[in-house]
Amino acid sequence: MLWSGWGDPARATPLPAAAVELLRDLLGVRPPKVPPVALESIEVPPSRLPGAAADALAGVVGAGGLRTDAETRIRHTRGKSTPDLLRVRAGDVSDAPDAVVLPGTHEEVLGVLGVCAEHLVTVIPFGGGTSVVGGLAPPRAGSGSSRAGDRPRIALDLRRLDRLLAVDPLSRTATLQPGLRAPRAEELLREHGLTLGHYPQSYEWATVGGFAAARSSGQASTGYGRFDDMVVALTVATPEGTLELGRAPKSAAGPDLRQLVLGSEGAFGVITSVTVRVRPAPETAVYDGWRFPAFAEGTAALRTLAQDGPLPTVLRLADETETMVGLARAHESGGPAAGPEAGGCLAIVGFEGVAGDVASRRAAAGAVLRTFGGEPLGGGPGESWARGRFAAPYLRDALLDVGAFAETLETAAFWSGIPALYAAVREALTGSLAPAAGAGPHGTGHGAGRPLVMCHISHVYPAGASLYFTVLSAGGDDAVARWARAKGAVNDAIIAAGGTISHHHGVGTDHRDWYAREIGPLGVEVLRAVKDRLDPAGILNPGVLVPDHPPAPGR
Repeated sequence: MLWSGWGDPARATPLPAAAVELLRDLLGVRPPKVPPVALESIEVPPSRLPGAAADALAGVVGAGGLRTDAETRIRHTRGKSTPDLLRVRAGDVSDAPDAVVLPGTHEEVLGVLGVCAEHLVTVIPFGGGTSVVGGLAPPRAGSGSSRAGDRPRIALDLRRLDRLLAVDPLSRTATLQPGLRAPRAEELLREHGLTLGHYPQSYEWATVGGFAAARSSGQASTGYGRFDDMVVALTVATPEGTLELGRAPKSAAGPDLRQLVLGSEGAFGVITSVTVRVRPAPETAVYDGWRFPAFAEGTAALRTLAQDGPLPTVLRLADETETMVGLARAHESGGPAAGPEAGGCLAIVGFEGVAGDVASRRAAAGAVLRTFGGEPLGGGPGESWARGRFAAPYLRDALLDVGAFAETLETAAFWSGIPALYAAVREALTGSLAPAAGAGPHGTGHGAGRPLVMCHISHVYPAGASLYFTVLSAGGDDAVARWARAKGAVNDAIIAAGGTISHHHGVGTDHRDWYAREIGPLGVEVLRAVKDRLDPAGILNPGVLVPDHPPAPGR
């Protein structure tokens, strides 16, 4: 994976000159003043891992499983949010792990946690490294962590735990290790005629353990469900021992502790195996484009399908701005148009499964969509979406290269709250990122420099839906600080509008303080009590998910 961007470096594609010119004229984008640093020129802080701890860790995982070289540490520094990438492109690796440890078994994970608890070494569980909410960046000393910010830290890379352990065809379950990247997991399951059906935008690089730890939701969630819906059992290594959770698909034997681990982001323990519900691999897949006159009509159509059926496998709706931008990109690349030139909103409606069932659901859903003013556009837009469904992070890299700032955020609410939440987030983004009144960037006028805010609905439920926003603006001299202010304003707006602070990106450090507001002081204390019991030394991802607090007496 590209150390300073996303994915396979061979797939990086620069923006066409016409697009760069449009960004300059519309948003005031200018080339970066300083080019990104070269990997070999980055100076990594000296490792602070004590010799005794290093020896003990090597004794657990073997000498080859403990790495302290500069490149490995750089590649395990933070995640893949835009601020993460801008900082590493500038050569800032001040919070690089002091070592990277690669266990190969559950027992080795337990051994590593034991050593780190004894020597007070912070542990950052690391799967695909795709976090976009600061989930891989516990605060350093002086940045809000009162308990562990000044400790040495390791990245616990789970890539060696990468096997399909078992398939139960009768129950239609499979047990996977956490370091399996999603494409390999799908490949192994297809050998048994099965599929997870889990395709988030991070699909090419994210891992099974990361899906569980962050409550991932894939692009086909309407048909297959979120990843946490798929999980039926978990094995978790903690500094205090092993948790084996899940004896049946559902149970009335007390609160479901599986749900405590799902979404815990490595703060309570390290997931070492996941048993998931799987389904037969689909016989066919069809993705259609539909145009709606406006976002409101399209939203009503999606709500009706989510509540009354028939339920597609993929159901997405872009607002007017995102549709317009997608149409322009399609024309520029010579691909099929996203919809009629009159504008409106593009929906992608996909069906996977047995051919006969796909045909009947497709026809019935089409009848519903027409009642809300939906106009069928055929398979072109849907096929175009399917081909490029994992390409957006690569486009983000190309935008950063020319001096633009591009970032995403997401939330969710009940259907009745969606319109107000949509408006509140848009207003917070445009207000916090707009240039000062009367002063366009570089002396330009006509509103140049205002951010471009796009949104789509991509996950629907009978009671509500998610909103996924993309914002594009000029980078400027201090884009990271500017985005931090904007992100704070948006988080405030989400909480005030009654939305959840995250639908599927997770909490990390970026959302932690607003998550505390969402669950309230008593909820925070419950999480702290769980963490104190499972991780009394506070070594696991401190400052991530759970607001830190001073250690209890005697610890």
